[in-house]
Amino acid sequence: MNERIEAVIDQMKEDNIKFIRLQFVDINGTVKTIVIPFNPEKMEELFEEGMLLDGSSIAGFVGINESDLVLKPDVNTYSRLSWRPEESAVCRFICDIYTTERKPFAGDPRNVLKKSLEHIAKSGYTYNIGPEPEFFIVDIDDEGKPSLFDNADYFDVEPLDKGADFRREISLNLEELDFDVEAIHHEVAPGQNEIAFAFKDALKTADAVITFKQAIRSIVDNMATYDQLNYKVTFMPKPFFGISGSGMHCHQSLFKRDTNIFYDENSENGLSEDAMHFMGGLLAHAPALTAITNPIVNSYKRLVPGYEAPVYRAYGLKNRSTLIRIPAARGNATRIEYRSPDPACNPYLAFAVMLEAGIDGMKNKIDPGEAVETDLYQLSEEDLVKSCIKVLPTSLWEAYHSLEEDPVVLNALGSHVSSKFLELKYKEWDEYRVQVFGYEVERYLDI
Repeated sequence: MNERIEAVIDQMKEDNIKFIRLQFVDINGTVKTIVIPFNPEKMEELFEEGMLLDGSSIAGFVGINESDLVLKPDVNTYSRLSWRPEESAVCRFICDIYTTERKPFAGDPRNVLKKSLEHIAKSGYTYNIGPEPEFFIVDIDDEGKPSLFDNADYFDVEPLDKGADFRREISLNLEELDFDVEAIHHEVAPGQNEIAFAFKDALKTADAVITFKQAIRSIVDNMATYDQLNYKVTFMPKPFFGISGSGMHCHQSLFKRDTNIFYDENSENGLSEDAMHFMGGLLAHAPALTAITNPIVNSYKRLVPGYEAPVYRAYGLKNRSTLIRIPAARGNATRIEYRSPDPACNPYLAFAVMLEAGIDGMKNKIDPGEAVETDLYQLSEEDLVKSCIKVLPTSLWEAYHSLEEDPVVLNALGSHVSSKFLELKYKEWDEYRVQVFGYEVERYLDI
C-alpha cells in the first residue's frame, strides 16, 4: 500500500472517523458531497479507482446520455470536520473528477485550475494567492426575511459588534482544519465580518476557500441552533441596499523557486517588469474576468461607485479606489491585490482565469500605464474619459458578452466549461430580466 494512503488511514482510525464526505464542486462553485461509511479495507481501492458519479445531475457537467464520471479523492486533502460530533466523527476529502476512461474531466473546475498551474510549472513558476472573503451574519425574521445583525463599523468591539463570539468560535474551528488564521475583525458594513487566512499556492487556497465557506455556515448554524435563535451566514455579494457589499480581494504573486518575481529592488516602486506586465494583463482582460470573478446578477449591485467596491480599471500603489492595489510590503511579500472578485465566485475558475490573464500580460508585455493615486470616486465621467480610465461591466449581461469576446479567458476555462458557464449565465440573466421587483411596483404602480 502507498505510504501516504496508509498514513491517512491510520490518522482516520486515530480520529475515530465513522463517515467520509467525498466533496467536489459544480461549475457554480456549489459544494456537492457523497457520504460513505469508513471501511479501512476499502480505502486503498477508493483512492486508486475512485467511485462512479452521475454527472448528469450536476450543473455544467454532462448530459444524461453520457452521465457516468469517476470521483477520486485527493489523499492530501484529508480533514476531520471539527463541527461534527466526536462520537460520530466525519472527515472530508476533496475529489478530482475523471471520465470512465480515467482521463481528467474537462468540466471539473478543480481540473481547470490544475491545468493552468501545470502550464506555468513548465516555466518553473508557482502561483500564490491570498483571498479575503467577507461575509454577513444576518437575523432571519418569522417570514424568512433577513435583517442586519448589528450596527457596527470597521474594527468596532462589543457591544456594537455582536459578531465577536462567532468569529472566535469560527477561528478556533478553522485552526482545527489547519487554517493559518491571520486576522479577524468586523468589516465596514453592519453585520459584516472578515477572517483572513494565510497566503498559499493557488490549488490549496481554492480548496481552502470552499472549506472556509462550508465551515462558517455550519458553525454558525450550529451556534444558532444551540442558542435557539434564527441567524445565518451569507456570502451574497450585496444582501442589503445602501451599505457596502462583500468582496473577496485576491492578493497574488508568482514565485520561481524561492524568489518572488514581482519584486525588483532596483526599480523605483519595487515592482519588476513581470509584475507590471502581469497587472497589464489583468487590466486588459478585466471585463471578461468579471464574468467569472463576479458571476451572479447580485454581484453587480456591489460593483457601483461609493461603497469602496472597485469599478475603475486602473492600478494604484496605495489607492483603494482602483481595481488593482499594490500593498506596501516588498521582497518576497510583494503582491498584486485584485479587488473586484466576490465570494459568490467559483475560486477554482476565478484563480485560473486571473492567472492566465496575468501570464498573457507577461507574454505580450502589456503596459498597465501609470499608477493612479487620485480618489477615482471623486472624478466626473468627463475626468475619467480624459484620463482614459474605463469601468468594469455594470451587469452580468455586459460581463458575459465581454467573456464571449476574450479568447484568452475562454481558453483558460476550456471549451467545455466556457460553453456550459455561458449557457448557465444566459439562463440566469433571462430569469432575472423578466422578474418584477418591489422597487418597480412602488415606483410605477400609480403611473
